[in-house]
Amino acid sequence: MMEKAEGTAQKWVGKAQDAVGDITGDAGTQIKGKAREMAGRTQECYGETLNMVRDSAANNPMATIAVAAGIGFLIGALMTRR
Repeated sequence: MMEKAEGTAQKWVGKAQDAVGDITGDAGTQIKGKAREMAGRTQECYGETLNMVRDSAANNPMATIAVAAGIGFLIGALMTRR
């Protein structure tokens, strides 16, 4: 839950920084603001995905175990492959 909230906050701070850069004509500040905004959006998306996975794991524990076992098997098979 915190990841999404922090991402949203970073997104808005980035928008504000971009606006300040636009008003002052400082391209560096504007670019930093856009970068922070994109990082915030990415973190917000990560938080949403993490919440969906947590909800899915809570609602379907057996399916979650099966998927985790399958992923572990695939990783093991790839690691022993030459």
